[in-house]
Amino acid sequence: MQALRIHSHGDPSVLCLDDVERPKPGPGEVLVKILAVSVNHLDLWVRRGMPGVKIPLPRILGSDGTGEICELGEGVTGLAKGAVVMIEPGMSSGRSVMDLIGKDHLSDDYGIRGEHSDGIDCEYACVEARYLRPLPAGLDPVQAAACPLVFLTAWCMLKERAMLRSDDSVLVLGAASGVGSAAVQIAKDHGAKVIATAGSDAKRSLVSDLGADLVLDHYDPDWPKHVLAETGGQGVNVVFEHTGPATWKGSMRSLARNGRLVTCGGTTGAEVSLVLPHLFMKNISILGSTMGPRRTYDPILERLASGAFKPVIDQVLPLSEASMAHERLEAGDVVGKIVLVPGS
Repeated sequence: MQALRIHSHGDPSVLCLDDVERPKPGPGEVLVKILAVSVNHLDLWVRRGMPGVKIPLPRILGSDGTGEICELGEGVTGLAKGAVVMIEPGMSSGRSVMDLIGKDHLSDDYGIRGEHSDGIDCEYACVEARYLRPLPAGLDPVQAAACPLVFLTAWCMLKERAMLRSDDSVLVLGAASGVGSAAVQIAKDHGAKVIATAGSDAKRSLVSDLGADLVLDHYDPDWPKHVLAETGGQGVNVVFEHTGPATWKGSMRSLARNGRLVTCGGTTGAEVSLVLPHLFMKNISILGSTMGPRRTYDPILERLASGAFKPVIDQVLPLSEASMAHERLEAGDVVGKIVLVPGS
């Protein structure tokens, strides 16, 4: 079978479509024919290499997607051949204290496919049965492949960390991205007022269609002033951050007293600065967030099936064109998600 692997870190030219042996499912595992895989910023970070993070090579990329069950390993029940399933990106032992209290994503042994183990950018993969969820009827597997990691991340950021309330105002930075577009939909579904930023007319139009109440130009240096004007000078209750240094100062300026800034990463860099009097005099909370608990997939899938949440897909490409997908994502040209289809 074919698998997208890296043998060394670097630019998109290090991506290799290799012929590898098809795996066999062990006890508790399922062999899945991969139908579609989403491309995430995590794929870029793994490909480029992350300081202080040792990744065994070669490594198959790809964190989340969908597939069709081909073979059941010993002891697997509750799943059937031919079923179309969503593949969860995160993994843990299931035995830690955090696992047992429903916070598996905070377990010491938590890992993500494509980073801590081989991923699913391939034609077939063996996956523990407990990480497969049957897709609701009518949900297209290519569309659904764009959802697991970004909706899980956005849901946890807003509902578990920022404790979003229906009377909150929320600023979503980079709202045309995969995680940003998920955040807009989750915040609106919860009844919040949403102010968003995006970097082009096409992106702003998309974000408006997703339900944002106001969409600002990401590259207008005065966007924080517009946020304050829209909120009567008060600022927003919640800032949804994932870009980092490029937007950090504006994000902090946009927060209301008692506001909460929640961040899951920094696509423009790793270091930001804080003005401490501004932080403590306004009683601001800065919250880190990573991935999310598995239990949140149930409400996410319910809302996807009902049409309340809509996957935002920029392009569907064959696995052989993964380099193009990485290049476009790095350049900031992607609206929503790119999905790769193996075997095409």
